[in-house]
Order: sequence, then C-alpha cells, then structure tokens
Amino acid sequence: MPDLNTMKHLSIRWIGLLFVQNLVLLVLFAGAWHLRLYVRKAQGTQYKYNSRWLSADNPTFLFGNQLWDNVFWNVCSAVPIWTAYEVVTFWLQANGYVAIVSWQDHPIYCVLLVVLMPFWNDVHFYIIHRLIHWPPLYRSVHYLHHKNVNVGPWSGVAMHPIEHLLFFSAVILFWLIPSHPVHIVRLLQAMALGPSLSHLGFGRVVLGRSRFLSTEDYMHFLHHKYVTVNYGANVVPLDRWFGTYHDGTDEAQAAMNKRARGKAL
Repeated sequence: MPDLNTMKHLSIRWIGLLFVQNLVLLVLFAGAWHLRLYVRKAQGTQYKYNSRWLSADNPTFLFGNQLWDNVFWNVCSAVPIWTAYEVVTFWLQANGYVAIVSWQDHPIYCVLLVVLMPFWNDVHFYIIHRLIHWPPLYRSVHYLHHKNVNVGPWSGVAMHPIEHLLFFSAVILFWLIPSHPVHIVRLLQAMALGPSLSHLGFGRVVLGRSRFLSTEDYMHFLHHKYVTVNYGANVVPLDRWFGTYHDGTDEAQAAMNKRARGKAL
C-alpha cells in the first residue's frame, strides 16, 4: 500500500499501483479456480450444477465466448471501478475529509467494524440487487450478468459498469463513519473476490480427501436459474424475511410459482 500522505495528491504512480495490485489479485483468485475446475477439470462434472461447460461459440457473449466476455468485464470495468472507489476513499481520508481511526487507540471499534462488515455488505447487496431487478434496469444493465446462466468463477463480477458503480458503492459507508484504510481494503477485496466463490458452478470442490461445500454457491446458482429468488447471501436472511428464498426443494419451487402467478393476475 502507498503511504497515506502520498495519497493527498492524485498521482498516476500510486493510483496505477493500486490498479495493478487489484488486477493481479483478481486474476490470480478467479484464474486459479477457473484453472482447476474448468481447464484442468480436476473433478470433471462431479458436483457441477450444470453438466455443460462454459459457452465457447455463443453470439450472446462478447467475442462469442463466455469466458472472454467475463474476463473483459472483470478487467475493463470491475477492476477500474473497484480501484476508483479505493482511490477516492483514500484521498478523502488523506485530506481529512473523512475521519480515520487508529487500531492502537480504538481496537474494539476497529475489530467491531471488521465483524459487522459482512452484515453491511449483505444488506447493501440485497438492496442494490433488488433495485437492478427493476425491469428497466434489468433490461439495460443487469441482463449482462444474467447472460451467465451456467456460471463460472469469472462470472462473479462480470457486470455492466453501472452495476459495478452500484455494487462497489458499499464502501461509501466509510465516507460517513470513521474507519482505517485496512477496513476499506478488506471490504472492497471481499466484494471483488467473493463473487468468484459464489459463481463456481460446483456445489463441492474436491481437494484431496476433504470437500469444500458452498451452500451460498447453490443459492446463487438458483438465482441465475430462476432470476426472481435468492437476491442476497446467507449472512442476513433477507430472502427468508421477504419471501424470495429458494433452497431447491419442491416447497420452495411451489412458493416461487405461486408468487409468479400472483404477479401475472
């Protein structure tokens, strides 16, 4: 990380450093999962929700290729907008426009922020996700992400730039309350990298004798399949509270169909 004093003045040097750092993190993280599951096919289609592989000849996607379409939106939109939010927030802190707290002076507050960040992230994501499912925004913005019915690790933040602006806006919380630069980095990295895990396309990733189970991945897979369910994650049960939860059971399917019939009337 560049020194905060350096960030008082906008400079290609430190902004470029942040951009390259974020780009490398995303490429390594999403790329590692893609390499294992979709290039080496280490476990074949075992535990894969959709037995088909990513589309390689589909005019729906840029370049006719789902992978390169996803990589394009990750590199050319997600990373620049992620970095831009980081740059603005650090600049505001460096110039005293928003308050900075010290871990040494306020350890309980700083730890509490770390603990509460997943809850804030979940609530924020649910709100903006419901917003971009509003038909005009869905047709003009969110449709791009939903082209990925059969998802993969690079599908996580393969989004329209307007959606990226909304998605990463969760960091605006730290424009309003005191925080430390670590909180900013932690929140934005979790938002940028976490979606790769919820878009793996596999219920279990076999690693030797152990198995990593991601129920959130399954819930979000169902969101891509049915569109009108599972808008949030699992930290705050907002989908349960607002009646949009689907766990793959017949009862959940019947409830979804009932909601759809009600809207059609």
